[in-house]
Amino acid sequence: MRFARFFCSRFSPFKMAKYNLVFVLGPPGSGKGTQCSKIVENFGYVHLSAGDLLRAERNNPGSQYGEMIEDYIKNGLIVPVEITCKLLERAMKDSGKMSFLIDGFPRNEDNLQGWNKQCGEKVNLHFVLFFDCSLETCTERILARGAAGSGRVDDNKESLKKRFDTYMNSTMPIISHYESLGLVRKLDASRSPDEIFKDVKELFSKIN
Repeated sequence: MRFARFFCSRFSPFKMAKYNLVFVLGPPGSGKGTQCSKIVENFGYVHLSAGDLLRAERNNPGSQYGEMIEDYIKNGLIVPVEITCKLLERAMKDSGKMSFLIDGFPRNEDNLQGWNKQCGEKVNLHFVLFFDCSLETCTERILARGAAGSGRVDDNKESLKKRFDTYMNSTMPIISHYESLGLVRKLDASRSPDEIFKDVKELFSKIN
């Protein structure tokens, strides 16, 4: 009987495997999207953006959360983290894959607490990939991107100041939190994409 209990607890086929996860953080314009594309191409990860998932859900006519997301965004409010976590979890499940990059999340303390409560036990967080870049360099990149016709309404000086303020006041404390846990891998993102990816490759090659 004791052996049977041991066998079931150790080898039960119903024990769910955990998702493998890397959070990707950095200021606007630090090149997160470019590097995520390279990681997907070279290492087979699935790239998830919390913002993209919210926008897609908002525009889905049959969505359970679309109207609520629309109301929050329209009124300049942050969408409840429970909804963001549900969308991320659903995207992971629907992908049929086990390894993910989550780009631009968690952005603040509420995101962090909500994620830990809802999804923390379901994932193996390998590390937080932090693209460190001066705000001056990021500003130059984003304004150049906007001038080239990026199509993003927030690629302008006025919106940038708000985005940078949010990053410094809300996201940097999250990076500091993970740094205290020894989970941050900081890279100099002021360099060329190829130079940055050389270091990225080295980090991902060490993941078992």
